[in-house]
Amino acid sequence: MSAIFTTSVLATGAREGRVVSEDNIIDFQLVSPKELGGPGGEGTNPEQLFAAGYSACFDGMLNAIARKEKAGVTSTSVKADVSFLKDEADNGFKIGVVLNVSVNGVDEEKARELVDKAHQACPYSKATRGNIDVELKLI
Repeated sequence: MSAIFTTSVLATGAREGRVVSEDNIIDFQLVSPKELGGPGGEGTNPEQLFAAGYSACFDGMLNAIARKEKAGVTSTSVKADVSFLKDEADNGFKIGVVLNVSVNGVDEEKARELVDKAHQACPYSKATRGNIDVELKLI
């Protein structure tokens, strides 16, 4: 498989560090949430960054499929809820995702069909399939 596009982000300092993209467009302080024993406050965390990427990618794929099918979709939105979970299997941690998807301009049956197709085609969905639980909610 040949790469169509590659980008790079450097992380330093773990959950209390910084992430910076090679073009400096992304330059965020990382702060561990209070729920994970961190200080909380100003900054982001890996789960927020994953949620941002997954929701944007999924919404893009959903719109591409809707356009290709001339489905009559007027607007969409995707909110990714990413949870940091205790993994009972190995006493470690894992993440879970709920994608809350809004599809306007079509009936619920067509919206569900488009969301399911987007989930099959989205690169984030492909990458996570079989690795983390992803729940699709039509809102």
